Amino acid sequence: MIMGKGGQNYGRRNTVSPRAINDALKLLDTEIFPAWSKEGYECEKHYDVERISGLSSQEVEKRRQICGFNELDQHDGPSLWRLILDQFNDTLVRILLVAAVMSFVLAMFDGSEMGDDITKFAEPFVIFLILIVNAIVGVWQENNAEKALEALQEIQSEQAAVIRDNKRILNLPAKELVPGDIVELKVGDKVPADMRVLELISSTLRVEQGSLTGESEAVNKTHKSVPEDADIQGKRCMVFSGTTVINGNCICLVTQTGMQTEIGKVHTQIHIASQIEDDTPLKKKLNEFGETLTTIIAVICALVWIINLKYFLSWEFINGWPRNFKFSFEKCTYYFEIAVALAVAAIPEGLPAVITTCLALGTRKMAQKNALVRKLPSVETLGCTTVICSDKTGTLTTNQMAVAKLIATGVTADCLRSFKVDGTSYNPFDGQIHGWPTGCMDANLQMIAKVAAVCNDASIVHSENKYMTSGMPTEAALKVLAEKMGLPEGYGDCLPSSTVDVLRCCRHWNMIEHRIATLEFDRDRKSMSVIVNSCSGKRSLLVKGAVENVLERSTSIQLLDGTVVELDDTSRSLILEALLEMSTSALRCLGFAYKDDLREFENYDGKEDHPAHQLLLNPSNYSSIESQLTFVGLVGLRDPPRSEVRQAIEDCRAAGIRVMVITGDNKKTAEAICREIGVFGSTEDISLKSVTGKEFMLLDDQKAFLRQQGGGLLFSRAEPRHKQEIVRLLKENGEVVAMTGDGVNDAPALKLADIGVAMGIAGTEVAKGASDMVLADDNFSTIVAAIGEGRSIYNNMKAFIRYMISSNIGEVATVFFTAALGIPEGLIPVQLLWVNLVTDGPPATALGFNPPEKDVMTKPPRKSDDGLINAWILFRYLIVGLYVGVATVGIFVIWYTKSSFLGIDLSKDGHSLVTYNQLSRWDHCSTWANFTVSPYTAGSSVFTFNDDPCDYFRAGKVKAKTLSLSTLVAIEMFNSLNALSEDQSLLTVTPWANPWLLLAMSVSFGLHFLILYLPALAHIFNTVPLSLSEWLLVLAVAFPVIIVDEILKLVGRTLRNLRASAIQKSLKTKTE
Repeated sequence: MIMGKGGQNYGRRNTVSPRAINDALKLLDTEIFPAWSKEGYECEKHYDVERISGLSSQEVEKRRQICGFNELDQHDGPSLWRLILDQFNDTLVRILLVAAVMSFVLAMFDGSEMGDDITKFAEPFVIFLILIVNAIVGVWQENNAEKALEALQEIQSEQAAVIRDNKRILNLPAKELVPGDIVELKVGDKVPADMRVLELISSTLRVEQGSLTGESEAVNKTHKSVPEDADIQGKRCMVFSGTTVINGNCICLVTQTGMQTEIGKVHTQIHIASQIEDDTPLKKKLNEFGETLTTIIAVICALVWIINLKYFLSWEFINGWPRNFKFSFEKCTYYFEIAVALAVAAIPEGLPAVITTCLALGTRKMAQKNALVRKLPSVETLGCTTVICSDKTGTLTTNQMAVAKLIATGVTADCLRSFKVDGTSYNPFDGQIHGWPTGCMDANLQMIAKVAAVCNDASIVHSENKYMTSGMPTEAALKVLAEKMGLPEGYGDCLPSSTVDVLRCCRHWNMIEHRIATLEFDRDRKSMSVIVNSCSGKRSLLVKGAVENVLERSTSIQLLDGTVVELDDTSRSLILEALLEMSTSALRCLGFAYKDDLREFENYDGKEDHPAHQLLLNPSNYSSIESQLTFVGLVGLRDPPRSEVRQAIEDCRAAGIRVMVITGDNKKTAEAICREIGVFGSTEDISLKSVTGKEFMLLDDQKAFLRQQGGGLLFSRAEPRHKQEIVRLLKENGEVVAMTGDGVNDAPALKLADIGVAMGIAGTEVAKGASDMVLADDNFSTIVAAIGEGRSIYNNMKAFIRYMISSNIGEVATVFFTAALGIPEGLIPVQLLWVNLVTDGPPATALGFNPPEKDVMTKPPRKSDDGLINAWILFRYLIVGLYVGVATVGIFVIWYTKSSFLGIDLSKDGHSLVTYNQLSRWDHCSTWANFTVSPYTAGSSVFTFNDDPCDYFRAGKVKAKTLSLSTLVAIEMFNSLNALSEDQSLLTVTPWANPWLLLAMSVSFGLHFLILYLPALAHIFNTVPLSLSEWLLVLAVAFPVIIVDEILKLVGRTLRNLRASAIQKSLKTKTE
């Protein structure tokens, strides 16, 4: 005997695949005793128990030793130390960490020109601060990732009523249950374990298990066995852990506990899925970029050292062999500092912060559209979604039953009247009845309204701007129908006078037809009825139920004017034809009837001492009471599709996104809904596109089925493992999958999908915990809007990533040219850090506010492996980067060698001029004869070099360094304007198209002014104030970067147009 085993600990993360867990579950299913296919006495024999006495205490202890407690496993997450280490498992972070360590070591042993300890350690401090903040954010996100498993445990029942040792224990802790226990369930109970129904105490037992199976309505349970190969929805004699009894009571036998229950399998699948989460497409691209960057930095550093090797290592050749090696540690350290500067220049340190900011702003935009993002990277992943796997109930439909069609009798018995009923919710004002007779409400329609309103246990209230129901959804829909039908003339306007009194018409019918007894629904007669006492004192029976059953027990039919005639074969056939037509349209049909001749209940008042009351105590009498009925009409109900879904699916088709519907509901209903909302055409052959979950798992080539082109797919009667397998196979096919769901059964697939989307209103906490995004309005169209927003955000992210990368190329070129030319260092690492983190940050963030493209949802989704930078873009940025390097180094050289440039006078500060040859050999200054330098001014400071003229190339270069830094900042500001559009001219996409960018440029310039004109900051960043003429020189050198990129954009557009023309000519030639 295989029993559930609880209390196990799965420990730390592993790499088990979803296929492995599904295979394991399949194997498990074959080994478990199939209690659902056995009779009750066979189950009692197998589990060695009797329903009257239950298990003994000794037997319970034995079984607990084998099975453990009836609880879900507590999976230990990764340790805090492991989480911290994981944050450094990133190429860019590792490069930055090495740069920080090198910078710290150099600061410890050499503070040469920076002046004091604060300045020396500013650079490593800032880098370490970046790494610490990044690690804190990462650890916080990881700690919040496994909420689904915690929420799943809250679903389990806490107590159970059990029979043990021939005694009834009312409040036994549910975790103490073992296989073989006898449990009693009643209305409102949460099922504590997977159990076989042995006996129904009430006439019916209904269980709400939609959150586990995906069914849209509560399910009738039975004690009769079902086929062994039945799917989870077909196991009508089983009740499952975590589901809720909404009607009836019964005696059950526990068959599975803990992790062996259906909810335990879901728990395992969620845990497995959480271990194999993939990086987002952007994360993968940034990792690839980091690896490439590592190689580039290594190559450039090697080149710098090779070029400058002669400055710190020299030797003589004696007899053909190198001898007398001379090594300068000071100069070696200097060029090592240049290598660190190269690393700092190459890494876009501000990129993580800008990406996080952009994604956070994106979540705010999505929240305004009712899409609540739980995980920031999901915003970017949405933009490349290629497949949406959507649940049906509550997402594509309203999850609110509504009457769609009403069939009433006509003037004669051989004709019927049909009324189309609008509305998709429980709001009585939502929609109308088409073709409704004006003037008087005839007797037949009055009787239909009376049955709908009185033979009904549901209620509707208006609260918090929503219409809330209690009771069966079908019955709530009938009450809404009664409100829409209104009242006969003379009874006044039945429409609610206020939103509080939403069931005014129903209350009226209940006042004139006072209900005194109820004949509950049962699975045999498939009907429910009530005995009423009308105002006239007459007793009547009002009946509703399955049309075939009600029609079978009817002998007459009521006509339009209220007259009753015999129900002949013609009338019966006419009604069955109407039933067939509605059933084909996937409507759930209910028939209405009544009976006036109730002799046994002629003076029954509902009291127990009345003789007729004994007839109501035995449900076997109900069929005879509900005989010789008068048929009055029928209605067709459904869970209607949301009105905006059809357009949303058309938008998906235009955007190249495939829609697949995966539902636990039955195939016929799901197909009808899919045709109505546009997943399938109204006349399309869908025999190869619509399968059940079980049929899909038996296909030889499942991937080929999923790769079908042209339209969507439908999977009905899907179980949790089916959904997870579909998502896994789609991802293996290279698709980026968004999966929607609201139930416990959806959680594993939500966790495995690239984007898990849970429902905010109808969704369980388990589904929300497993998801990446929650829909506040449970609306499919919100997903489509979020995808459009995700595409726009990705385009903007691509713009600022390219901007920052192009800026870093310029910085690398600057450092490289400095080292290659042998001139004094123009930019120190702390200045480069300031540019990358602070100055570049605002423009990069502002690029995230670029207006969305108008055709963003008419383009196919980008491939997840599309590069951030193609060959042409890389070439463009290399050219721009070379210009940045030339301009930044050039202005440094100009200050030292020219008294004026482009008509701008640079001699006002009094600095001395040197030749380019002297500048490039500055380290030999001490050997120059009669070399002197004049003092010069910078702001209020005067720099003199009387003691050591060579200091002019060290401390004295502060003005030239400030010019280089300011030029770099100005170029990057102008370059941000280039990033407004990838290939459109600034004359087309004007700077004021994004006013935030203009504001950000002003902020960046303001921040730069702070480190020039505030003495404390100027001291730290080794800068001095610039004069107006010097600023004119900076702008004159920086502005041409726009002209350079405009020329490159023009070339790019021309080449693209030529390629497009060539392709069109080629197609035209082939056509001819």
